[in-house]
Formats: sequence, C-alpha cells, structure tokens
Amino acid sequence: MTPLNSCNTCEKLSISGDVGAASFLPWIQKHAQKLGLTQRISQMGNGSIDLILEGPPELIDAMEIGCWLGPIDVWVETIVRAPTEMQREDAPL
Repeated sequence: MTPLNSCNTCEKLSISGDVGAASFLPWIQKHAQKLGLTQRISQMGNGSIDLILEGPPELIDAMEIGCWLGPIDVWVETIVRAPTEMQREDAPL
C-alpha cells in the first residue's frame, strides 16, 4: 500500500464567476470529500472563491472539472490554478 501523501500535490484554485449561490460551498466540500482530497475554502471579498486542495494530481484535475460543471445555480467564468502549500486552519491565507 502506498503511503497517504507520497504522490500528493497541493494546488490553489481561484474560482470566479457567479459563484455566490449557497449551494456551491457545500457542493465543493461534498465532492472534494468523495474524491479524498484535503480542502480549504475561502470566500474572497470580490465574490470569488479560493479553494486549496491537496491530493493526487489526477483527482485535483477531476475536482476542477467538477467545479466547471458544478451545481445548476452556479456559473464559473474562470478557474486559475497555481501550486501552493496547505496551511494550518488558524494561519492566514
């Protein structure tokens, strides 16, 4: 069996568009959990969402595709991906 974090990567997805629907954050949490991704979500002042994901690159790719398709009441205009590091819950982004 492969150690848990041996092939993991950490990426920040900055998601913008009409992403303020109440259904989107729980949707992200549920789907990231189903994929086994560690996640941290921050709503930004400009209405966008910063999503930090840690896990296998292929599953982060799948999560990005899922965000593009997301719930029907959300319209994603852009997703910008960048490598990052997962931070502690009490640390500022």
